[in-house]
Amino acid sequence: MIDGAMLVGNEVRQSASRFQSSDPSTGTALTPDFSSAGEAEVAEACALAAAAAPVYAATDPESRAAFLEAIANEIEAIGDDLIARAVQESGLPRGRIEGERGRTTGQLRLFAKVVRQGDWLDVTIDPAMPDRAPLPRPDLRRMNIAVGPVAVFGASNFPLAFSVAGGDTASALAAGCPVVVKGHPAHPGTGELVARAIQRAVAACNLPAGTFSYLPGETNALGAALVSDPRIKAVGFTGSRGGGLALMKIAAARKEPIPVYAEMSSINPVILMPAALAARGQALAEGYVQSLTMGAGQFCTNPGLVLAIGGPDLDAFAAAAGTALSSSAPATMLSPSIHQSFEQGVAALAGHDAVTTIARGLPQTGANQAVGALFQTDAEQFLADAALGHEVFGSSSVIVRCSDMDQLIDVIAHLEGQLTATLQLDDGDIADAQRLLPVLADRVGRILANGWPTGVEVAHAMVHGGPFPATSDGRTTSVGTLAMQRFLRPVAFQNLPVGLLPSALSDDNSWGVARRIDGVREASPQ
Repeated sequence: MIDGAMLVGNEVRQSASRFQSSDPSTGTALTPDFSSAGEAEVAEACALAAAAAPVYAATDPESRAAFLEAIANEIEAIGDDLIARAVQESGLPRGRIEGERGRTTGQLRLFAKVVRQGDWLDVTIDPAMPDRAPLPRPDLRRMNIAVGPVAVFGASNFPLAFSVAGGDTASALAAGCPVVVKGHPAHPGTGELVARAIQRAVAACNLPAGTFSYLPGETNALGAALVSDPRIKAVGFTGSRGGGLALMKIAAARKEPIPVYAEMSSINPVILMPAALAARGQALAEGYVQSLTMGAGQFCTNPGLVLAIGGPDLDAFAAAAGTALSSSAPATMLSPSIHQSFEQGVAALAGHDAVTTIARGLPQTGANQAVGALFQTDAEQFLADAALGHEVFGSSSVIVRCSDMDQLIDVIAHLEGQLTATLQLDDGDIADAQRLLPVLADRVGRILANGWPTGVEVAHAMVHGGPFPATSDGRTTSVGTLAMQRFLRPVAFQNLPVGLLPSALSDDNSWGVARRIDGVREASPQ
């Protein structure tokens, strides 16, 4: 059911302040209209989250894992209503949304497995040495605990997998943190359906009401109030650089500053190594354009930059890519505002004196459609104007012609932080690639070879982060099981009586988790 509600703990509320969503493919307003949460609802949701925090953080691994699985089950139980509404609100095709639902429920179940294993607790025990000379060693026991209530901002480009029950929410709940979600205003109906599913799971698992709240709204003031609330201890955000920086500024100005884990901006360079470019330039051009235009280019890992050494092979690649792009159909973007920003970014590149337009896609046939754009410049101009390296969110990309490998390395070294870098290479490129790798590792969070950056596997080894401004903290990831670490902190317990120790640190290991005893890793008894 969708009735425009906000969910404050276990209550369903309506507000007098309302807003509407629209179908980006037609511009038509959708029903119903939606409640817009205000400062009073923020304060109440955060108070409930703070009250729930110690109870929820103390849940044993099995109970918490069962809760995550219950959320996944409740989301799947919504059925086709969720798919239809997400398609309507996002303009994304049904197959994409169905896949995203699978990713959403899959990552919840993956975190459930990790919670049961217990490695995330990092239980470490250094037993007392009362007879050690010259001084005895105390009994020291350390484990990770939840940081407290987390504010999560739904993303525009993933209405399911990076939204109400997406990666930030899943990882925070897995870490033992209550979550207050600010729903994205572009898809509030989708958000409400998922939020009600989480609310049902909270009730079914007999968890405190404040374990989860959902606050829809379209104002910046709502987000500011949420980040400013002193009961919020961390923030998860995926969106624009401007939005992320604004939240970071608010969080830093608090009496108690808190971390904002923001994924913000990336152009994801693709490096065409000479041997690969010579051997398979045509195939590379076709794969590149497919990656560039997928989903109207609305992926944070979209390949917005190509680096290669100039010459006939790069000329042939650019021509082939231009031909492929010229026949690419336009695609609906997520919202009118995102489409407007895309058009402005493309116009700025097209009007730049140092940039040549190679090709544009087929003309628009409907509202808010992205027409692919491919541009070219040289390394000197790219290095001289930082604006050429700014993200244009959508299917727009720039080829940068370098004079030699040294200049290509210099361009990489001067890039802002990125989520990904891609090496297209053959055996003859290995020596040059060895020179590139340390420079790339300094600038990006994930390096891949002979693939395309679009598509992020939810896995234990995944890093979806990178140096600023790709993310606000390059030591973290927003995808994969390592994402839990953002919402945990270590606490040591020294010489505590047995009856006061947390269950994970008890001598009998009642939670059955792997531990490190006096520096030696023990296998999990499970």
